Amino acid sequence: MLRCHSADYVPASQILPDLYFCCLSNSRDYQNDSSQEKMLKLTKFITQNVSALILASGVRSASFSALKYSNATAAAAAGVNSNVSTNADEPIEMSNPFEKERKVCILCKHNIIPDYKNIKLLSQFQSPYTGRIYGRHITGLCKQKQADVEKAIRRAQHCALMPTYHKDLDFMKDPKLFDPEKPIRPHKY
Repeated sequence: MLRCHSADYVPASQILPDLYFCCLSNSRDYQNDSSQEKMLKLTKFITQNVSALILASGVRSASFSALKYSNATAAAAAGVNSNVSTNADEPIEMSNPFEKERKVCILCKHNIIPDYKNIKLLSQFQSPYTGRIYGRHITGLCKQKQADVEKAIRRAQHCALMPTYHKDLDFMKDPKLFDPEKPIRPHKY
């Protein structure tokens, strides 16, 4: 019997799910045990599954002083230290399962430092028709890498390694790092 705060008594047959109770009472080991051993096994079962049993029975606020006592006697009989408290109602430390994965700049992810001599990489960040350098909202780069890419492209154009008003035709069929038609982030324009 469990005693609730409202002084109602709930019999164990209402708390234990019928399936567990039938399985426990029909097992051969349980039938061959003495009544004291049966009570010990039943007490262990109840103390290990107390939170599931309470949810199954619909009892919300129960006083478990009798269960704590029976848990201590069951643990002492089993030779387990009863000082360790296991409260199923305590919060569990876990990360937020709905948190979105943080987006990482592709150059930071692969530890690439933009260089003005690497025109094949720099041409990925240039418009094929106008030669315009794509912004951060399209490329998805971090501020530092976007500034480094812009500086390297301007230096390569100044050194005549890259064209200014269009993309080099040799690099037109290169795989795209991003889709300029679908920006990664919204932009104010």
